[in-house]
Amino acid sequence: MRAPAQQRFYAARLAGTSVFDPIGDVVAKVRDVVVLPQERGPARAVGFVVEVAGKRRVFLPLTRVTSISPGQVISTGLLNVRRFEKRAGELLVIGDLLDRVVTLRDGSGEASVQDIALDRDRHREWTLSRLHLRRRRAGSSLSRLVSPRGEALTVELSEVSGLYGTQAEQSAHLLAASYRDLNPADLAEILQELDPKRRIELAGELSDERLADVIEELPEDTRVEVVTGLEAPRAAAVLDAMDPDDAADLVQELPEQVATKLLDLMEPDEAKDVRRLMEYDEYTAGGMMTTEPLIVAPETPVAHCLAMISREELHAALASTVHVCRSPLETPSGRLLGIVHFQQLLRERPDRPVGEILDSDRVAVGPAAPLSGVTREMATYNLVSMPVIDEDGRLLGAVTVDDVLDHVLPDDWREQDEPAPTTGQIDLSEIARATAHDTGEE
Repeated sequence: MRAPAQQRFYAARLAGTSVFDPIGDVVAKVRDVVVLPQERGPARAVGFVVEVAGKRRVFLPLTRVTSISPGQVISTGLLNVRRFEKRAGELLVIGDLLDRVVTLRDGSGEASVQDIALDRDRHREWTLSRLHLRRRRAGSSLSRLVSPRGEALTVELSEVSGLYGTQAEQSAHLLAASYRDLNPADLAEILQELDPKRRIELAGELSDERLADVIEELPEDTRVEVVTGLEAPRAAAVLDAMDPDDAADLVQELPEQVATKLLDLMEPDEAKDVRRLMEYDEYTAGGMMTTEPLIVAPETPVAHCLAMISREELHAALASTVHVCRSPLETPSGRLLGIVHFQQLLRERPDRPVGEILDSDRVAVGPAAPLSGVTREMATYNLVSMPVIDEDGRLLGAVTVDDVLDHVLPDDWREQDEPAPTTGQIDLSEIARATAHDTGEE
């Protein structure tokens, strides 16, 4: 008989509990609880971190949990096998909050958090409610208990302060949480409006990937300020998460000593790509290209290519084109045989090799091609992405339309407040001035 569902559970006690699907098969084990602090009221649980086969940790939303009872969690059986990554503003009860030192509001001192209870409210949501604590001796080191056992007590959440860190840390948590659904460009605008200290606090609450996307949308001076304001290992991790061409542009803007240190701390493969891009002039195809386009072998089936371009983290411009090359399939690749556009992939049968449907009108440029030449080629052939090859026909990377726009628009375009023209016309003088950089016609 199924145990009755609980209206309260303790996170640490729930760790290790089996997760069952509707027919009674074990599909995972609970490892942590993901909560989201609220500006008003207690933090709200949004799901579990569960461990599936192969020690892989994934996210199980509470919307897919039908029952929490002693010794078991019942789910709908649907699991997203994508590896769990904590989002902005989220906290792990076991990973982030246990062993936190809190202050008792009655003035009796400090205590460390040993477990946290979550209650189900009238809206059927799970929220933090009670803390199981061990009291600490006043004035003692935060790492030492009164005794090996300590004095245990259970209190309401409202009876303590400091669970989420300092006031500034709590504020940054809430700020990040409130912006979690904004696209990177909009969040970058908000980041620009903050004072420098607040800007770094908010940056500290964003994941490496999220911060990388935001930094790519910031003006030069602001992104330099943000990166130099981070601890060096964190800054290097953010550079690792950026597109190589954007990372290369940013590294070149940093003070030389800082740039050298961060390149040394980056993942070797990522640093190698950045150093390679830094060899090219900024206003050439080599300086604008990304070194991570989609590359497949000619025998790759269409279905596999469609799966590649459907990845959520892939930029739309890069997803538009699959490059078919001889081995090796990383840049610099083997000889580029041709490209296949995603629309063509949609029209073909899933098992057909892409080598049979190559675009016969392949257009490519060399790494020294100037911005003006790249712009003309992309406009002539209506391209959103164009391969960059060396003299032996090997693929070095790809230039996308957003890379071209970043170089054609004025340097301060991100900081301009003027509304877009409503006549449907574009001031071509700006493009003329930008492309004149290559031709010497200024």
